[in-house]
Amino acid sequence: MALTGSSSLPAQPYEAAEAPHDWVDRYLLAGPADQECLRFGAPVDRATLRALVAEQAARLAAAGLRRGGTAALRLAPSLGYVAALLACWQLGAQAVLLDHRLTDREVALAVERLAPEVLVESAHGPAAALRGFAETDPVPVALPNGRPAATGHALVQLSSGSTGPAKVIARTAADLLRELDCYARLEAFPKAGGRVVLLSSVVHVLGLVGGLLNSLYARVPLTVPARMTTAGILAAIAADDRPTTVIGVPFHAELLAGATSAPPLPQLRRMIVAGELVRPGLPAAFTDRYGVPLGTMYGMTELGVIATDLDGALHPEAAPVHGMDVREDGGELHIATAASPYPGLTDPTRWSDGRLHTRDAGRVDPATGRITVLGRRDSQVSIGGLKVDLNEVEHTLAALPEVREAVVVFVDGAIEAYLATESAGTADRADAVREALTRELAAFKRPRQLTFLPALPRTATGKLVRDTAALRAAAL
Repeated sequence: MALTGSSSLPAQPYEAAEAPHDWVDRYLLAGPADQECLRFGAPVDRATLRALVAEQAARLAAAGLRRGGTAALRLAPSLGYVAALLACWQLGAQAVLLDHRLTDREVALAVERLAPEVLVESAHGPAAALRGFAETDPVPVALPNGRPAATGHALVQLSSGSTGPAKVIARTAADLLRELDCYARLEAFPKAGGRVVLLSSVVHVLGLVGGLLNSLYARVPLTVPARMTTAGILAAIAADDRPTTVIGVPFHAELLAGATSAPPLPQLRRMIVAGELVRPGLPAAFTDRYGVPLGTMYGMTELGVIATDLDGALHPEAAPVHGMDVREDGGELHIATAASPYPGLTDPTRWSDGRLHTRDAGRVDPATGRITVLGRRDSQVSIGGLKVDLNEVEHTLAALPEVREAVVVFVDGAIEAYLATESAGTADRADAVREALTRELAAFKRPRQLTFLPALPRTATGKLVRDTAALRAAAL
């Protein structure tokens, strides 16, 4: 149902255990009819967005979607995707997000696993490579073996799968609103009067909640660049004089920091990245290039944002967001949650006694509560009885001037390193890396094998792939 809206901002803070049934209308769609909210090439105001959501809700209802139903969305980033997602939630249904880059076989396996009642795909073909957004016409189709939602979760996502098979992760509407309230409390996060240029995929948690939903909630217009190239991103920043925050993953910051030429960008206030640890030296390189901070956030698909360093002043620490209870347990970060984010999973190594086991190694400063994320907990291996932290090896490699990015894995009792360099595979560059490792690392920490590639494979969210089979396949 479309709203006429009001000019008042959402009530703060949001602390309710359950979201109101009209949470989409109340928190995301309300606002002045002529207020710009999105820009996928052309600006979209709130009246237009409300009309598009109402249209998609009617299509979904005609396909049989009802309150408590389930719909899987396989749509590229687009205005159609936004309208279909909000329409699912407006109807009181559970939305299952499938990355549009999945193959038909992968989608079929996901549908078999999750059993949505409706599958929403686009009548248009796939978007061209490097396009920031696509033209989509969402078409919902009822599936014969679909099942209604078994839980009250509003959102179901699959993890990135960067270290193995994807996990099913679910979040309630109340938890999404809790996360939006956390963003609202961060002084350095985009506020009304500014704008966001979003580089992260709106199918995944950073782009979805920190980008799309927060922009609607906080009344901060969001722009998705037409092309996800260095030139395309810089053009999107330069196209508007309003104070601008760029949100992406470290890969995007690498692109921008390496730009050979860029227009003056007085409107740029900062870039914020999340998804994986940044390469040593990247924050300084980005600030040297643009004169603004490269802020970082630590988060998970299971919880959204957990801790932030938006001004780059706390590195390598980050401050927990409002209400986040983080403890260090045996070198692993554990976070208090009311329930397991893994529906149907009863693995006590992932969630137990009201705490999510992040499997991220880290420290919590007892005096300040700040978090230092050290990498994956499973990164420590034994070589000849000696402990080696693969994160240390990877960070050492990534800091070398000859190396653009690095992934280190442990397989068959030995360390292997996959490296992207400016001139992949040249003998001189390989010799320089080996010579540097001799200076930087003890012999037992050095990789047995160095594999040089033009670029390392990444997941759909932009994270570096750490699956050994995928890395070896990329090297063939």
